[in-house]
Amino acid sequence: MPDKIYEATFCPSPEIMEAFVDFYAIVGQLRRDCPWDREQTHVSVKHMLIEESYEALEAIDEGDWDELSRELGDVLLHVLFHSDIASTAGTFTLLDVLQQESEKLVRRHPHVFGDVQVNSVEEVHENWRKIKKTEGRKATLEGIPRHLPGLQRAHRLQERAAGVGFDFENAADTWQKVEEELAEFQELDNGGASVVEQEKEFGDLLFALVNYARFKGLNPENAIRLTNAKFERRFTHVEKRLAEQQKAFEQVDLEEMDRYWDEAKAME
Repeated sequence: MPDKIYEATFCPSPEIMEAFVDFYAIVGQLRRDCPWDREQTHVSVKHMLIEESYEALEAIDEGDWDELSRELGDVLLHVLFHSDIASTAGTFTLLDVLQQESEKLVRRHPHVFGDVQVNSVEEVHENWRKIKKTEGRKATLEGIPRHLPGLQRAHRLQERAAGVGFDFENAADTWQKVEEELAEFQELDNGGASVVEQEKEFGDLLFALVNYARFKGLNPENAIRLTNAKFERRFTHVEKRLAEQQKAFEQVDLEEMDRYWDEAKAME
């Protein structure tokens, strides 16, 4: 990558550079001097990278920017931690991580760092897809992590397929597919099918709903995460109101619980 391909105004301040050097050195010393940190491997801490990422997402959902600042620090910690593990093992270094990602960003944005002209976001996406095809991927769906949450992975699979023309014509067609899958699931459910058969058909229904969401510009993983948080808030309110009256769930009927649920909805 050519030197100084970016504008000098985007260089970090000396304060940021010093803080990063301090952070990098602290992680290195922890890996050397702390018995627990020293014995960790990529495998032993991989789940923590996922957990910290989801905690950052939760802070975004809640609009808690102070918490997001802290959680992003935890995510960065794991980037440095894994890089130090690799450096110790001789597989790669933080320099490799930074250089490879910088080169990829520049390569995939020729309209910013090169002479390619684009007139829309759609053209940016199209160029992105073409460039990625030149990077060694042998199959269209290759490289989509299998550990992604199900709805998110379905969304990414559909995006990739759509990128090569394997897609519905419009949102109306995708909704028709939702209705078809719903009818098939209901027919299977009423017919006494096995749990495995029902799950397969229900999966088809979810996949169709994800496709409709994609056409409408919605992210299904964001949507279900927001709904989960909403349910948690409202249910917690119901439980709190019952506790105020020294009642347990077993002592009240659904009508009373629904009344407190409606209270929670009104508060929102």
